[in-house]
Amino acid sequence: MEVRAIYKYAKISPFKAREVTREIQGLPVSAALDIVAYSPKKAAALVNKTLKSAVANAENNANLKVDGLVVKEAIVGEGPTMKRMMARARGSGSRILKRSSHIRIVLTDEIKIETRETRKAEQKAAKKKASVGKAEGEPAKAKGEKPKTHAPRKPKK
Repeated sequence: MEVRAIYKYAKISPFKAREVTREIQGLPVSAALDIVAYSPKKAAALVNKTLKSAVANAENNANLKVDGLVVKEAIVGEGPTMKRMMARARGSGSRILKRSSHIRIVLTDEIKIETRETRKAEQKAAKKKASVGKAEGEPAKAKGEKPKTHAPRKPKK
């Protein structure tokens, strides 16, 4: 089941907020909370607030356990931009764009949480399966031997 939380009109540029959301996509909620808690960026505090809101929605509204939740999406969209003027030389002015963003986080319990131990076990199983396949039919090559693809060159005269 999917649960989401949206933080609208956050006073930060979407470009800056996307740096943090890219870090947490696909991670378990506990790992994502650790990353945003120790990040020195302003966007990390805003993403942390949104992530905690999504976790609370999952617990209270959907009756899900926090242990099995994974960050499926962490998207930052562009909000409205406030246009301001700043005085410049010789009576002219320049525009200042104060950007805002909408932070959306979607959590799910359907994605399998991948830990370091499970990844290593899968790699060992794949390696074992590959070595069994080689032993049955294919001749083993010596280390460093390259397959020949063309005939050797003739020496120049």
